[in-house]
Amino acid sequence: MENKQTEISKLGEFGLIEKLTKDIPLKNASTKLGVGDDAAVLNFGDKEALVTTDLLLEGIHFDLRYVPLKHLGYKAAVVNFSDIYAMNGMPKQITVSLGISSRFTVEHIEELYAGIRLACEIYGVDLVGGDTSASVTGLVISITCLGEAKKEDVVLRSGAKPTDIICVSGDLGAAYMGLQLLERENQVAAGQKDFQPDFSGREYILERQLKPEARKDVIEELAKAGIKPTAMMDVSDGLSSELLHICKSSNVGCRVYEDRIPIDYQTAVMAEEFNMNLVVAAMNGGEDYELLFTVPLTDNDNIDKIKGVTKIGYVTKPELGAAMVTRDGGEIELRAQGWNAFTGAK
Repeated sequence: MENKQTEISKLGEFGLIEKLTKDIPLKNASTKLGVGDDAAVLNFGDKEALVTTDLLLEGIHFDLRYVPLKHLGYKAAVVNFSDIYAMNGMPKQITVSLGISSRFTVEHIEELYAGIRLACEIYGVDLVGGDTSASVTGLVISITCLGEAKKEDVVLRSGAKPTDIICVSGDLGAAYMGLQLLERENQVAAGQKDFQPDFSGREYILERQLKPEARKDVIEELAKAGIKPTAMMDVSDGLSSELLHICKSSNVGCRVYEDRIPIDYQTAVMAEEFNMNLVVAAMNGGEDYELLFTVPLTDNDNIDKIKGVTKIGYVTKPELGAAMVTRDGGEIELRAQGWNAFTGAK
């Protein structure tokens, strides 16, 4: 009798990772935390090493019809830095491995590397190695980032406690609306010679999609203020998804308020133009690379002193579940509706 096969899309990215990596024993004393957070944690004495890796595939994670190679290189590096900051650490080194198809020239790859090198220069990270190989499926980018933090400074997803305040940096939904704009203009340009899209007044949402920044500044400001988050993640797959990760890892529930979700004006205008629900875009869009974190109630006043951080809710007991409180006082259960690489859809 033939064994029943399960489609990967039914599990999704995180379900697949959990299935493949659960119950893997850690054999080395230096391995403090394996799979399950933004980065692995390795113990090497006074400081702990943080390790994260990211794989980007042409046609799945990026479209070179409207993504410049230099921007792509910059973004590929920064999203890895963001994972290290999400552990309250500092990125120090990266390795870059590429799969390159025959349609790319040396100059193309130099342009990609120019973006990677610019990101390393701005964030103070060393490019220390990597690998290249031929590819038959387009461009493949794999970056591994090494970071470090003092033992007492590392923040995991699993430390949130009931009554903690939920905070997020920056604003949400801009990167997703920038992607919608790029995809629309790409479709309009199809078959038109010398088509020039008009992006005036929409520069911010385009930059959030094409050239995101990791929130090193927030990590530094938290340290200056003497605030250590109890749990933290970066918002790569959507706020709803990340909140649920923290709730699961910490065994808690949460309440976030619809009217406190930070949203930029350009994002709101673009959502209206696309006739999209603005809050849904902000909660599920992803690729914002902002920091989502929880702090004890005793840090309430100190958080107010940090520019660009918004208090959006609080942590509850697990039996209360995870929900968003709407403007009219109702509650909507949070669901992970962000990016699923195995279905290619929200």
